[in-house]
Amino acid sequence: MIGCGGSGKSTLARRLGEKLELPVHHLDRLYWKPRWSEPPGDQWRERQERLCAEAEWIIDGDYGSTMDIRLAKADTIILLDLPRRTCLLGALMRFIRYRGRTRPDMTEGCPERLDMQYLKWIWNYRRDRRPATLEKLKELDGGKRIFILHSRNEVGKFAERFDGAVDR
Repeated sequence: MIGCGGSGKSTLARRLGEKLELPVHHLDRLYWKPRWSEPPGDQWRERQERLCAEAEWIIDGDYGSTMDIRLAKADTIILLDLPRRTCLLGALMRFIRYRGRTRPDMTEGCPERLDMQYLKWIWNYRRDRRPATLEKLKELDGGKRIFILHSRNEVGKFAERFDGAVDR
């Protein structure tokens, strides 16, 4: 599950995890240490390699520096390619909902925040990150199922009808 911040990756991952009875790994929870401290880069890659070695999983998070690991191992990739305003609103609503608290898909000790750096990342995602992500998806072999969802409505319909028909 990849896409811009505020697009709803964690929410969709939880829904699909419950529906398909698969373990869900939220990269935000795994990446951030208390007080928003970052792990060393080599530990981060190794941790994702171990996660992706599991038999079945759903992983949500964009994290471009390690996306290659997840794309190589995933049989199904979902890109939430929602409009900028939708993602900004999603991030704002999440901030309001969890302000001063740690959200369920985040490391304890990392209270919800909304700063200019994060807002700029969301604002510039379609220009700065999206083209490379789409290119990576084009380069994948034909054995992977790729879903690109463009609106909250499409995401909702997808979650309702997704049957999880993967080789299990």
